[in-house]
Amino acid sequence: MTALSVLDLVMIGEGKTFADAIEESRQLARHVEQHGYRRYWIAEHHDMPGIGSAATSLVINEIANATQHIRVGAGGIMLPNHAPLVVAEQFGTLDTLHPGRIDLGLGRAPGTSGPTVRALRGAAPERDFSQDIAELRDYLADNGKRQVRGAPGAHDVPVWILGSSLFGADLAAKLGLPYAFASHFAPRYLLQAIAHYRANFQPSAQLAKPYVMVGVNLFAADSDAEADYQASSHRKWMLDLHVGRFGLLPKPQEGYVQSLPGHERAVLEQVMACTIAGGPERVREGLRSLIEQTGADELMIDCRIHDPLARLRSHAYAARALAELR
Repeated sequence: MTALSVLDLVMIGEGKTFADAIEESRQLARHVEQHGYRRYWIAEHHDMPGIGSAATSLVINEIANATQHIRVGAGGIMLPNHAPLVVAEQFGTLDTLHPGRIDLGLGRAPGTSGPTVRALRGAAPERDFSQDIAELRDYLADNGKRQVRGAPGAHDVPVWILGSSLFGADLAAKLGLPYAFASHFAPRYLLQAIAHYRANFQPSAQLAKPYVMVGVNLFAADSDAEADYQASSHRKWMLDLHVGRFGLLPKPQEGYVQSLPGHERAVLEQVMACTIAGGPERVREGLRSLIEQTGADELMIDCRIHDPLARLRSHAYAARALAELR
């Protein structure tokens, strides 16, 4: 059966602090663990005032400390920003602190501006993504193939490939790794990419058959109107990002989408095409349709709601809606 998981950017809401955002993430992680969610991933982003997940491995450790059994990891680490050795040391250490609970999702895009990339990795030359993955996995395995070693001992940290195009799908298939598609913000090639991944998958020591995770923006409430109202924070933040306005997660606005000029509404509809927002019936049918279209093994929910209690309720309603489909 399709599993549910959470993607968290540790959004800092208007009128709130960075510390507030981290505490809200702790609360959400404990909440979704109680509702049967499979994993809780933190996404790496830098130089963005509304996002508090830049020190990704530190936040992952906080979430793992706040919970008991839910898997916790990166969705993902943007590998061009880091030396593979450093990532291996961080996640090998996380695996030691939280055995059997840590995931490592890897992305190819820096996810930030050129100056920020240079600040993160200095003057390091551009690297080949697949070679960096191989190096990182060697360090985690402690297999002696590299001149230096990562965190002491071998670490069985599952590696995932994240993507929004055929490149990631093809690489995940060749390496025999699970594939997470970023349809929550780049849905255009979703069906094409996961079809390519499944058709070309080569079994590996980590994974015997294809495993697909699909990202979806999901906002669930008592009514369609309430869900659309709460979702307006996420929608406005995403539109602002795409037109170059960077800020904190805004408070919700009544009739936000309807207030937009036509060209901005078109941008938002394209970026957030993979979105489910509504009351119980709309959410249930939205989940049914998405699962039927994609055959997803797992759905990862991105839900940036300003009110922490409304965000908790949304995730509980989503879990209930999926259970009703079973």
